[in-house]
Amino acid sequence: MIYVNRKEHFNAAHKLYNDNWSEEKNKEVFGPCANSNWHGHNFELIVTVKGNPDPDTGFVVDMKKLGDLVNKEVIEKVDHKNLNLDVDFMRGKLPSCEILIAEIWKILAPSIKDMGKDSTLHKLTLFETHKNYVEYYGE
Repeated sequence: MIYVNRKEHFNAAHKLYNDNWSEEKNKEVFGPCANSNWHGHNFELIVTVKGNPDPDTGFVVDMKKLGDLVNKEVIEKVDHKNLNLDVDFMRGKLPSCEILIAEIWKILAPSIKDMGKDSTLHKLTLFETHKNYVEYYGE
C-alpha cells in the first residue's frame, strides 16, 4: 500500500461561538476565538490517498487531477471566505477545525474513490496554526 499526499493552502476567517451560551461562557470556552469581529488563519490542508500504483501509469492517483479536485471542491469555496457566513457546507455548523475537516472529508471521499481503480481517501490533515492541527480518517 502506498500513501500519496497533496498539500493545499487557504486563508479564511471564522468565529467560534455557541449561540446557546452566554457571551461570558463563549469567551470562557473559546477565548479570543469568540471575537465578535472574527479572526483568521492561514490554513494548510493535506490530503492523503492510499492505494496500489496503476501498472500502466505508476500512479496511485494522478496528482494533477487530485489537486484540481481539491481546489474546485474545497479551496475555491473556503479561500478568503468567512467560514461562518460564506461557505455553504459549513452553514449552521460551528466552524472548528474538527467540524471543518469532517465536512471536507464528505466532499472529497466519494470523488477520490472514482479517481483510480484502487485509490481511497486515507486521511485529511488540517493545520490551523503551526502549533495546532487535526487529522481525520473518516468515520
